[in-house]
Amino acid sequence: MKDCVFCNPSLEPKQNVIMSNDYCMFLLLEQAQIEGNQLEGAGLIVPREHRETAFDLTIEEWKATYSLLQDVKRYLDEKCHPHGYNLGWNCGEVGGQHIFHSHFHVIPRYSDEPLAGKGIRYMFKSSENRRKNS
Repeated sequence: MKDCVFCNPSLEPKQNVIMSNDYCMFLLLEQAQIEGNQLEGAGLIVPREHRETAFDLTIEEWKATYSLLQDVKRYLDEKCHPHGYNLGWNCGEVGGQHIFHSHFHVIPRYSDEPLAGKGIRYMFKSSENRRKNS
């Protein structure tokens, strides 16, 4: 996977490995490191090995993701002081996945956001997302 930006983080110069363990890494884009930015602190936990979706992770990778998530939360709580979090995986094209290397979104949320209090299901419950057969 020579062209994969998660297998080879150096391919994306604005992406930084903030912390890692034997099986996965926490990546932040430079813009997510700017205080007060819309996605301040938002990053991704990705497996070191190329796995297309979360469904392809090994047990070891799941455990390592959980362990790294705890470290990431401590880091973000100290550095960014969020008031909540959204966590999630996009799997498959229809599920919103655009880079086909599994990646777990860690998105700090802040009480001064216009959409504070709106969770990950907010857009799905919108009438604009009503299926044709319903």
